Amino acid sequence: MPELRKDPVSGRWVIISTERGKRPSDFSTPPKVREPKMCPFCPGSEHLTPPEIIAVRPDGSKPNNPGWVLRVISNKYPALKIEGDLNREGVGIFDKMNGVGAHEVIIETPHHHLDLVDLPPHEIEMVIDAYRMRMSDLRNDVRFRYVMLFKNQGEMAGASLEHAHSQLIATPIIPKRVLEELKGAETYYGYKERCIFCDIIRQELSDGCRIVGQNEEMVALEPFAPRFPFETWILPKKHLTHFDKSPDKVYAGLASILKETLLKLKLALNDPPYNYIIHSSPLVDGSERDYHWHVEIFPKLTKIAGFEWGTGFYINPTPPEAAADYLNEIDVDAALRTANASV
Repeated sequence: MPELRKDPVSGRWVIISTERGKRPSDFSTPPKVREPKMCPFCPGSEHLTPPEIIAVRPDGSKPNNPGWVLRVISNKYPALKIEGDLNREGVGIFDKMNGVGAHEVIIETPHHHLDLVDLPPHEIEMVIDAYRMRMSDLRNDVRFRYVMLFKNQGEMAGASLEHAHSQLIATPIIPKRVLEELKGAETYYGYKERCIFCDIIRQELSDGCRIVGQNEEMVALEPFAPRFPFETWILPKKHLTHFDKSPDKVYAGLASILKETLLKLKLALNDPPYNYIIHSSPLVDGSERDYHWHVEIFPKLTKIAGFEWGTGFYINPTPPEAAADYLNEIDVDAALRTANASV
C-alpha cells in the first residue's frame, strides 16, 4: 500500500509508492566517460579562468599558476554579478531588482580524474574549509542575505564540466525553499521550545532504522519523507545554526562522514550523478534558537514529471528504510581501503 508522508520541517507531503518499489539494481546510470580535452580547471589552464579569490598552495607558488591543491574563482558565467546596487523597484504589482550577488566556483582538486569522494578526508576538509571561509567573507557584504553552497556531480545533475568542483551563490533574498524550512522550524519551536532538527536527530538515533552513518560530531540519515530515492541528509549532532560559525572539529567530522556517505552511494548505486546542497541560517536573522544547518544529498535516479510539477507532491518509489538497509550493507572499511589505495 502506498503511503503519504509529511516532512515535519517544511510541511511538504510526499508519496512513498511501494507498489512502484525499486531496489538499487533497478536504477541504471550511464557509465562515466572522461574524455581527454582542454579543461579550464586543470593546472596549466589558470589563464582560462577568472583570477583566483583564494587558493591553497603548499609549494608557495604564485597566484594564478600551477602548484595549487585547491582554488576558488569567480564563475566565468555568473548567475548574479558582484558589481552594482540592488535598486529595488515596483512595476505595477510586480517587483524587481538588479541581479546583484556572488557566484563562485570551488575547484576541489588539481587532478582531473578524481572526484570529491576519491579524496582523502583531510583534502575534503580543505574543500569544506574553503566553503567556510568564503561564506564568512561574504557575510560582510550588507547586500547579501543568503549564501547557498552546492555541488552538481555529473552531467545529469547539471555539471557543465567534469573536473571536480562545487559552487557558491550569494543572493540578496532568502530562497523560498529555505524560507519554508525556517518557518517550519520557527513554528515547531513556538510549540515545543525545541529545535525540530535536534528532535529529529534524537528520534532517528533512537529508532535506528534510517541511520546510514555517524561519528562523534555528525549523523547521516535517510529522512522520513524523502522526495527522491536515497535522498540523504547529514546533520551536526549539536545544535549549530550557521555553517561558517561551527567549531573546527565539526568540519573534520563532516569531511569524514561526507566521504563515507558519498562512497556508500557510489558503490550501492553504480556511481550515480548527484547534487548536494548546504542549508544554513541566513546571514542576518533571528533563527539561532530554532534552525540547524545540514547537508542534503540527492542522487539523480528518477525524473520529475507532470504530477510533481502540477501538485508539488513528489513520488518516491524507494522507502527510506529500505534505502538505509541497502546502504548499510556496504562494507565501508573495505570500500575506504580501496578508495584510499586508488588516490
